[in-house]
Amino acid sequence: MPLDLWLAFVAASFVLLVIPGPTILLVLSYALSQGRRVALAMAFGVALGDLIAMTASLAGLGALVMASAELFSVLKWIGAAYMVWLGIRLARSRPTTAVDPGQALPARGIFLHAAAVTALNPKSIAFFVAFVPQFLRPEAALLPQFAVMIATFVTLGAANALAYALLADRMRAGIAHPSVTLWMARAGGATLIGMGT
Repeated sequence: MPLDLWLAFVAASFVLLVIPGPTILLVLSYALSQGRRVALAMAFGVALGDLIAMTASLAGLGALVMASAELFSVLKWIGAAYMVWLGIRLARSRPTTAVDPGQALPARGIFLHAAAVTALNPKSIAFFVAFVPQFLRPEAALLPQFAVMIATFVTLGAANALAYALLADRMRAGIAHPSVTLWMARAGGATLIGMGT
């Protein structure tokens, strides 16, 4: 893959990743409620979710979804229902300003949750289906190009999630009143419900 084409892919991926979506809202809510200890679990979960979504898209899922309106509708409904469920769960949660080990979610659960939300994010799938072909050189072997794009996007996605988590953790240290974190959880939950709807 030529350097100029790869840099264009990096720029497009960066723009997609920094725009807050369901994954970033999830990362922020966990980081604000549980702090730095879950940052790596979230970053690895986001990386796995991106790896699944991008690999599936490049393996033909994107073409299958675009060819079948029914399958695309089913996928949209599942993703929307899951976002609404996440929103309700987040809005009903009772965030604290300090982590209580008895109430904190285990890192494994957070990892799986972040992976599922990221893999089911329709924004990512739409990006892969719409933009990846623009960065392919049809005369070159496809597998090495796919490998470079997947590795690049997964690395950028994990770094982005980690940066958001660490930034939210720093903000968390300055938030001393439980009503602030409760309001943020409800706002995040309402946003997820709205996106799902």
